Amino acid sequence: MSGHHHPWVHRLTAAVEHRGRLCVGIDPHPVLLESWGLPATVEGLEAFAEICVEAFVGEVAVVKPQVAFFEAYGSAGYAVLERTISVLRAAGTLVVADAKRGDIGSTMAAYARSWLGAESALSSDALTVSPYLGFGALDPALSHAAEHGRGLFVLARTSNPEGGDLQAAQSASGVSVAQSMVDAAVRRNAAEPGLVGLVVGATRGHGLDLSNFSGPILAPGLGAQGATAADLPDIFPESRTLLLPNSSRGILRHGPSITALREAALEVRDEIESALT
Repeated sequence: MSGHHHPWVHRLTAAVEHRGRLCVGIDPHPVLLESWGLPATVEGLEAFAEICVEAFVGEVAVVKPQVAFFEAYGSAGYAVLERTISVLRAAGTLVVADAKRGDIGSTMAAYARSWLGAESALSSDALTVSPYLGFGALDPALSHAAEHGRGLFVLARTSNPEGGDLQAAQSASGVSVAQSMVDAAVRRNAAEPGLVGLVVGATRGHGLDLSNFSGPILAPGLGAQGATAADLPDIFPESRTLLLPNSSRGILRHGPSITALREAALEVRDEIESALT
């Protein structure tokens, strides 16, 4: 497959062409459940997820469930997540599992099987992963994603302010930790373009040289974290066909009305397309 775009990129490119670049988060935070008039129970979680699925399927290219908010309810929460992922994917919506997994060896391989394996009940199209045990520790997940036509989004420069000290720290050669992750992703994508995506926050000047990176970029921070669609061309000045700005709370606050959620998502989607076209 050397030199050919990874199957995940073909699916993502087609989805973006048809439904735009917006990635909508499904983040069933207890505060949101309360604002929707739902109990902070498994029943409330399921109702929340079902409303989101109904609002977003067929309208946006990518949906990103935040795994932690399901995990908080134990096995019953995971069962809701399994159903949510399955319904989204069966309807043709791409799912990025926001699990931020990162480990070594056989444990990393097990995470990859859990979230990217075709036989897993949690099987998603892509997974967020943390490279901060060393980019090389991601190899089992990279191999699994390559073999099964799935994608990874590697944390590079995140949108939270606490990440700055670590991610902007420089080695003796003057390269920041975050830039070293970008450079490693570029090298890995040389054989299979697009296999490795990056997470780069849209909330500030990231300070990264992305000129050699042509894979997908998941860009959290739109809406509640303060970034707007109009900021994107300045934050990501190069043409970003597969830039996926993510909005979660900024859209979800319009629930529980399915119509209002859908309209909010489409408005943000159209703002992104207008800003990046």
